[in-house]
Amino acid sequence: MSRCLWLLLLLALGGCSESRQQTGFAGLAGVADPESEVPFLQPGAGDRLSFPDDFGPHPQHRIEWWYLTANLRTADGQPLGLQWTQFRQAITPRPASAEPPEANTWPLEAAWMAHAAVSFDTRHYFAEKLARGDVGHAGARAEPLAVWLDDWQLESASDDDSWRLQVSTDGWSYDLSLSINGAPVAHGDHGFSAKSADGEGSMYFSLVDLQIEGTVTLGDQTLEVSGQGWFDREWSSQFLKSGQQGWDWFALHLDSGDKLMAFQLREEDGGFRAGTWIPADGEPIALGADQLNLTSLTQGDGYPRAWRLEVPDFGLNLEVAAPAGDYRNTGLYPYWESPVSVSGSHGGVGYMELTGYGE
Repeated sequence: MSRCLWLLLLLALGGCSESRQQTGFAGLAGVADPESEVPFLQPGAGDRLSFPDDFGPHPQHRIEWWYLTANLRTADGQPLGLQWTQFRQAITPRPASAEPPEANTWPLEAAWMAHAAVSFDTRHYFAEKLARGDVGHAGARAEPLAVWLDDWQLESASDDDSWRLQVSTDGWSYDLSLSINGAPVAHGDHGFSAKSADGEGSMYFSLVDLQIEGTVTLGDQTLEVSGQGWFDREWSSQFLKSGQQGWDWFALHLDSGDKLMAFQLREEDGGFRAGTWIPADGEPIALGADQLNLTSLTQGDGYPRAWRLEVPDFGLNLEVAAPAGDYRNTGLYPYWESPVSVSGSHGGVGYMELTGYGE
């Protein structure tokens, strides 16, 4: 989920003159081109998801991402965490029905960024790639699914129920097969996920039950891996509002078979919280701020490594903790992205993303 810091870099690619300090987490609110004949679209509570179209790009929205986290194990049982994310930032809005510009005109309607990471044995490997849109280096389509930035590629296999993800960078790589189980989970109000009490928000859905197997290569060591993954799709044209300092996001696979997504956007007076309870048997249930408590258990100025997460309505009193190690994604705008273990009323595993702490 939000993966907001990347916006600052992409705005710079588009010619924006604001500094990172000026833009901050509210930078998205000032991206619009006032002279454009085509307006940016902003999701609202009446919007609905449409499949398979919503797996593809939304060029009339300012920002979107495709995002995978995975809790895997090696053949000898060691835990391994993995992330892949691709972002699109629109510089000029374009209706989804419009033809893209000719590549030979060297257009600049969108910029793309991709992040990949592997967390294994207290070590964290991270890589970042950038590309200009509409010139062949990066893009996405819905059918058959394909999302790519140069040689980093997520694409549908021979059937719609399986995908292949390939990433290769200096010193490490992974090649994974993803089997899709279950229908997409719509967060919030039928897919509209509010991000403030004032009603700003995004369209947001997840595939929460991916079975994954493949290989991860770290230096001269190739590991056979398998496990479970969580895939997010999200898009908007106005994400964080002024005064929101950062983002804490959790996606948890509980040993009971139930799953939980929870997030908060921090503000000086508390912030905004929401989530989705996804029972093993039954329909997903949207969680409001009054149903969800998130408390940092770590003191200090850095990223909080341990949290208490409570949902009293469903008997959840969880402690969520990152393993030993430093899991900052050290791109131009660092943030924390780590696997987590879950203990307390339920056991399990999952992923945690933290932004807006320290630098």
